[in-house]
Amino acid sequence: MKRFAMAALGGTLAGAILTTQVAGPLIAQDSERNSTVYEQLDLFGDVFERIRGQYVEEAETKDLIEAAINGMLSSLDPHSSYLAPDDAADMRVQTRGSFGGLGIEVTQEQGFVKVVSPMDGTPADAAGILAGDFITHVDGESVLGLTLDEAVDTMRGPVGSEIIITVVREGVDEPFDVSIIRDEIKLTAATVRAVGNAVVIRVTTFNDQTYPNVADGFAEVTEELGGIENIEGVVLDLRNNPGGLLNQAIAISDAFLESGEIVSTRGRNPEDTERVNAEPGDLAEGRPMVVLINGGSASASEIVAGALKDHHRAIVVGTKSFGKGSVQTVMPLRSGGAMRLTTARYYTPSGRSIQALGVSPDIVVEQPVPHPDEAEDEDARARRSEADLRGRLENDSLSEDEIKLIEEEREAAEEAAKLRDEDFQLSYAVDLLKGLAAIDLK
Repeated sequence: MKRFAMAALGGTLAGAILTTQVAGPLIAQDSERNSTVYEQLDLFGDVFERIRGQYVEEAETKDLIEAAINGMLSSLDPHSSYLAPDDAADMRVQTRGSFGGLGIEVTQEQGFVKVVSPMDGTPADAAGILAGDFITHVDGESVLGLTLDEAVDTMRGPVGSEIIITVVREGVDEPFDVSIIRDEIKLTAATVRAVGNAVVIRVTTFNDQTYPNVADGFAEVTEELGGIENIEGVVLDLRNNPGGLLNQAIAISDAFLESGEIVSTRGRNPEDTERVNAEPGDLAEGRPMVVLINGGSASASEIVAGALKDHHRAIVVGTKSFGKGSVQTVMPLRSGGAMRLTTARYYTPSGRSIQALGVSPDIVVEQPVPHPDEAEDEDARARRSEADLRGRLENDSLSEDEIKLIEEEREAAEEAAKLRDEDFQLSYAVDLLKGLAAIDLK
């Protein structure tokens, strides 16, 4: 005991001596740093008072302070910003899945508003807005020089009102105007359906309803197909999903992983690192999986795609994702507003950050751009066959059951061809699952 006490005491003394030796320079550095901060705050106060006293028009103190706060935050990165009380309330509503607007997730690039993704079933989606589009004008007024929040404010308005946005799109020579009628946006976070014997899970956003929607929908479709043993595989469609709540991305990843790391987040200090691991249990019970992504898949979508890819749980198909690898924390403020601040980067299980790089698909599959003016000849679809001829000979080599089976197989093939015309990437994913299921059966 005496030996231990001496060792402990020796450590204390050594610490005290070390502190005495370096405290002087440290205190001097802190004092100098604080002095600089106070000088800068004095500068801010000087500018603020001159604006209030000498600007050509009377300026609202509240507006000046909020603009200064927002400028300070937006100078850090594109995702840090100040939320006024009304905006903070709107954001809380959005995470619950209902809000008003056009239905687009946006960021800012080169001073203009860039569409990260249109949301399924929204006015922007119906108007043909695409991920990667740039919005340069709103109702004829340029958005250049506005902050992202200010630009978004110009696009808000009463439900049922019209807005005209000017769009610049890659591959289109001239900017063009798009008319959109504002509407209340009611998002269904996820839908689940059967395509043949494949289960297709479409996740449009990560809000409070995402995991419940997926779990309940998967159970219903499994029952519809007659049990898990009849399922060939799962397609998880994350295309044009701009992200959302981190805990929901973790829940969806965990739903299909038995074990292992899902994601890690690392803040400014090494001790702020957090790791989240999967718990046992796989909704699909090991059935093959394909994850669909594109340039509109961002943030939480990339966490899910990255986790399933790194664990070789799914084949990722489509095009490179958006590349947002940072975590924002929303901090309530005394004013009733909030501050959205980037506090960490996230990393996939392999330890790789996808910031500005995105998740690369295992198989690159582009979605063909539709050309309405190149519609197929309807007559070609309606060509007559031998079966349509009057007085034809019957096929006497097959039983009625065999003929019925052939007709069912033909109908299934025609449905697959129809899906290929409507959504080539999804059709590719379903066909890939069929191939994987066939290999597993051998």
